[in-house]
Amino acid sequence: MRWAHPDGFVADDDTARIDVDVVHGFLRTAYWSAGISRDVVAKAVANSLNVGVYGPDGGQVAFARAVTDRATFAWIADVFVLPSSRGHGLGRFVVSTLLGHPELQSMRRTMLATADAHELYRTYGFEDLADPSVFLGVSRNPADLYGQP
Repeated sequence: MRWAHPDGFVADDDTARIDVDVVHGFLRTAYWSAGISRDVVAKAVANSLNVGVYGPDGGQVAFARAVTDRATFAWIADVFVLPSSRGHGLGRFVVSTLLGHPELQSMRRTMLATADAHELYRTYGFEDLADPSVFLGVSRNPADLYGQP
């Protein structure tokens, strides 16, 4: 599917169109995935529902993905806009496009983690967990998994 942005950008959910080099280039220095290898990024993209945003020249400028069973659960991950393309509302565009995707409309639970965009995600209905005591997780330091960037 394709979605148009008023400034000439286009969002697309075609995984084959994702520029893994662009995604890896951003994620390898992001606070949540520093040092991640290109192979791991390629595998994550291949196994997710992805939305890429492309500029008028066709180059990828933003990305978001959902790790999902496409039935009941989705985890929103790896949302970014390249610094050179910020200021056009593309963060909201990529998030709105992903959350509005037809494949994510039956989710009983959609979750994400963020260190700095809580208020942005609250505008989409995300809330603090009502009872965080029922949630457990295993966390690993990206540097331990992937080494230093």
